[in-house]
Amino acid sequence: MMRMKTRNDPLPPHIDGGGVGRRGGGVEKEWELRPGGMLVQKRTDAENNPAAPPPNIRVRVKYGSIYHEIHISSQATFGELKKKLTGPTGLHHEDQKLYYKEKERDSKTFLDTVGVKDKSKVVLQEDPISKEKRYLEIRKNAKLEKAAKSVSDISLEVDTLAGQVSALESITCNGGKVAEKDVVTLIELLMSQLLKLDAIIADGDVKLQRKMQVRRVQKCVETLDVMKVKNSNPTSNGTAHPPLKQKHSNGEEHSNSPNQEQEQPSRNSASVVITTQWETFDSAPPPTTSTATIRPAQPSFTWDLL
Repeated sequence: MMRMKTRNDPLPPHIDGGGVGRRGGGVEKEWELRPGGMLVQKRTDAENNPAAPPPNIRVRVKYGSIYHEIHISSQATFGELKKKLTGPTGLHHEDQKLYYKEKERDSKTFLDTVGVKDKSKVVLQEDPISKEKRYLEIRKNAKLEKAAKSVSDISLEVDTLAGQVSALESITCNGGKVAEKDVVTLIELLMSQLLKLDAIIADGDVKLQRKMQVRRVQKCVETLDVMKVKNSNPTSNGTAHPPLKQKHSNGEEHSNSPNQEQEQPSRNSASVVITTQWETFDSAPPPTTSTATIRPAQPSFTWDLL
């Protein structure tokens, strides 16, 4: 086994054997001796010596003729000071203006960077423009919430009416017939919901939801209009019956339509064809083919050629 050599040399004059304590003049040790005999520099990490928190100061804030004393950290911002002043003054932190050394300070500015110390004086004033903007924003948000609630209520009504439209549509698809009064009543209810949607003024997501409900109502009304047209037709399929045909003894088929009945006498009368083409006598030989045209009986005359 190897033996560990121990150091017998004396330690530096400012370090004692344990590395702790004080010697000669009370100077604090900068070196320390580890248990294994190693001499190292004394540790001064943040865990053993945490930094001290910043001190609190008292700030005197004048609002009108009243002074308010606020305890706050010296490294805080003017925005944090405004939030602390909300309770005693009753002003919203966005409606406040803070002046230090006759100059308005931004909410992100730190107190110590501009020289605010203990018992420093700060002047508080109300900002009417910021207050008006905040009220307008509140009213705008309230209108959006009201519009969103109205669209949600109308959506529930449209869901109920759409279910009734689907029930009527299934009846017509199965060959049944629905009452016209029910169709007209549903159309009127849907149109009343459409008028309510048109009266809503909204922006952003609420506007998109309103547009979606308008499309749903229009689609339901179109479906009911188709049902109304089908109910008005005399036949279920909306087409007229074709004319019936009768077969006579001669093997020809005739229909019973009135137009064809009127055309029947004219067809019978066309069996004999009367033409006005008279025969001409010339030196040319007579044609070898005979025409099948039936001419009326005429007296024969002989003409002498001069």
